[in-house]
Amino acid sequence: MSLRFLDTNILLYSISRDPSEADKRDRAVLLVDADENAVSVQVLQEFYVQATRPSRTDALPHDTATALIGTWLRFRVQEITVPIMTSALRIKNAYGLSYWDAAIVAAAHALGCHELFSEDMAHGRDIEGTTIINPFR
Repeated sequence: MSLRFLDTNILLYSISRDPSEADKRDRAVLLVDADENAVSVQVLQEFYVQATRPSRTDALPHDTATALIGTWLRFRVQEITVPIMTSALRIKNAYGLSYWDAAIVAAAHALGCHELFSEDMAHGRDIEGTTIINPFR
C-alpha cells in the first residue's frame, strides 16, 4: 500500500463550512476518509492552530479540534526530529521552498510517500521522488 501525505490545507478544507468551499470540502473529505494517508506532527499542529483561530468565522472549539486530531492519529504520523529538520533545511536551499513547506516535503519523503496532496505548492512538481498534487485543480 502506497502512502499519500496530506498537507494542512487538506485537513482544513475537510472541516470547512463555507458554502464557497463546498467542492473543495467534498474532495478533502474523500481524501481524509481514505486509510493510506500520512501526516506529520507539524501538519496536526498547524491544523489545530488554524482551525481554532478566534478570527476564523467557523472556528472549532478546542475539544472538537483535538477529537479530529485524535481520529487522524490512525494515519502514519511523522514526528519532528533532527533528521527531518536537517532534511528540510537542505530541501529549502535546493528547491527554494519556505522552511515550513520543505519540512512537510521532508516528512513525506521520510515516510516514503510518493504523493503529497497540497494546494499550497506547485502542482506536478517532483521533489526527490515525492510529487506535489493539488487535488482541487
